Amino acid sequence: MREIKEYLIDVGSILNTFPVEKINEIINKLIDAYRNNRQIFLFGNGGSAATASHFACDLGKSTAMQNRKRFRVYSLADNIPLLTAWANDTDYEFIFSEQMENFIENGDIAFALSGSGNSKNVLNALKLAKGKNIFTIGLTGYAGGKMKDLCDICLIVPSDNMQKIEDVHLVLCHVIFSRIRDRLSVNGSSIHR
Repeated sequence: MREIKEYLIDVGSILNTFPVEKINEIINKLIDAYRNNRQIFLFGNGGSAATASHFACDLGKSTAMQNRKRFRVYSLADNIPLLTAWANDTDYEFIFSEQMENFIENGDIAFALSGSGNSKNVLNALKLAKGKNIFTIGLTGYAGGKMKDLCDICLIVPSDNMQKIEDVHLVLCHVIFSRIRDRLSVNGSSIHR
């Protein structure tokens, strides 16, 4: 029982240390992308892939309002045939960058999730984005890994526990999504809640 309580206290303590201004900066960037009809590409591996998919679903579906444009958001971990084709025919390191290469345009956003900040396929996608002058956002853990230097905004979860890092990433995505939905729905009504 003590360990359960300690785990929950640790996650709460981590969340309480996050710089709200950086979270708000991410919210503003994503709203700018929405208003300018730009695309948002989300990507990560394992639990981070699941969070990327979840976040893409929240932004793409739960911000939809009648008679209004919608978020153009994609999780690059979701198209299994395409992902495995790139992994098989090139290398797993390029599964995200090769998908982005087909679609990425000026003004788009590359949004990376990586617990360690050192996943090669995530780093390659960020390098592609930086090479094309695309704004990059990252959620990571530990000390940020190599990813922190490739992101215009990088939120680093100060933990070396992957499960806690992934928990905090999902909470951050929910906070970001909730604020975006609330700000967009001021002048419109959501199709569904």
